[in-house]
Amino acid sequence: MRNLNLDQLQTLVAIADLGTFAAASQALHLAPPTVSLHIKELEARLEATLVVRGRRQAALTPAGHALVDGGRKLLAASEDLVELVQRRASGREGLVRVGVSAGVSTRLLPLVLQALSERNPGVEVRLEAVGSAQSMQRLQLGSLDIAIVASPQPAMADIVLTPWRADPMVALLPAAWDAPEQVTAQWLSERRWASFSAPTQMHGLIASWFGQAGYRPRPFLALSYPGALKSLAAACQSAALLPLEEVEDQRHAPEVQIRHLYPPLIRPMAVAHRQLSTPNPAVDAVRTVLAEFGQL
Repeated sequence: MRNLNLDQLQTLVAIADLGTFAAASQALHLAPPTVSLHIKELEARLEATLVVRGRRQAALTPAGHALVDGGRKLLAASEDLVELVQRRASGREGLVRVGVSAGVSTRLLPLVLQALSERNPGVEVRLEAVGSAQSMQRLQLGSLDIAIVASPQPAMADIVLTPWRADPMVALLPAAWDAPEQVTAQWLSERRWASFSAPTQMHGLIASWFGQAGYRPRPFLALSYPGALKSLAAACQSAALLPLEEVEDQRHAPEVQIRHLYPPLIRPMAVAHRQLSTPNPAVDAVRTVLAEFGQL
């Protein structure tokens, strides 16, 4: 029995993503007859119709959808394998895929990467912006090696969660605002404020803080990038709710002021990783450096 051809799988995935044979041909730099041949050979190999051509768009059959879903994983695993072999051949230690959820300090991450490169120059980290719940699922599937996630998380088989940081949340306010020493939910609910968008756990954490005080205000803006939130406060557009670690670089900025929240709101984070039967030195190196930047 012949194995599946990865080039043919890639062609099918391109058709699924782009909608037509012609678009797939252009994206893959293949001649149109080659694209058609790939699909015909796949269908013959599997004895199943995978694609139905329409006047304007090609549609996947149920069998085609099943193959595309599994094919994406095979293609990703193939790319990772090629990269692993190339790294080992060149004497480098390996690639570590790290999922990072919203709210992880964009100021802190470069420091972590710098420390890692100084101590373990052969380890490369590939950061992916992934929500906490999706990170946990991808750890189980093996498409991530480590994830920095909001805590707590539901227990999952073969996934280890280690508490990492417990940063207080603060309000970054325009300097022109007449603000109290501590910002309450009542005071902030009467003003424009912005924070992380749903369905991040950071969004839920902040909504719960307002809710416990009896308020349900809607944010002026909900964004996913901390830098954009900070710029709103600097431009005197709104307050921004962020972890203290994220705004440390704003302490002496003339455009803004930092206020702690009352009652205090803490953002707990954890480092999650798969429990491996065989130790992975590259993954262990990243975990060691992350542990040094922990704060509980």
